[in-house]
Amino acid sequence: MFRISREIDFCYGHRLLGYQGRCRHLHGHNGRALIAVEAPDLDERGMVLDFSDVKRTVSRWIDQHLDHRMLLHRDDPLVPLLEEAGEPMFLMSVNPTAENIARVIHQVAADQGLSVVEVRLWETPRCFATYSADPGTDDRIEWRLTGAEV
Repeated sequence: MFRISREIDFCYGHRLLGYQGRCRHLHGHNGRALIAVEAPDLDERGMVLDFSDVKRTVSRWIDQHLDHRMLLHRDDPLVPLLEEAGEPMFLMSVNPTAENIARVIHQVAADQGLSVVEVRLWETPRCFATYSADPGTDDRIEWRLTGAEV
């Protein structure tokens, strides 16, 4: 089995509902996502996939949907206030934890035809979460964009 990985940096803000630690308050992160793609064989160029293909698909999506946005649970009581202010938001059907953000990125990469096996999201330089899908399970996260474009 062959594997390639591409790292993508982006900035986001979030807060967690029902959490008693510091992350219950609005705050931001300089995130880094690592997208790992596998294949049993190499293509005619001798590649699993060109790194630029990962950049073109996943990095573009992250730039348009996650970068410089507030990632919030869709039921967060701050959503109406931030919508009224025109703030750009990425609203999720689950808490925007590092684990769930990694799962969304995995979902998007797979939807774009990449044979993604793992997404790792660093919330800080020393803390990361990893998501790998179980074959045959559908644990999709619903999401939508709202607010002004960045």
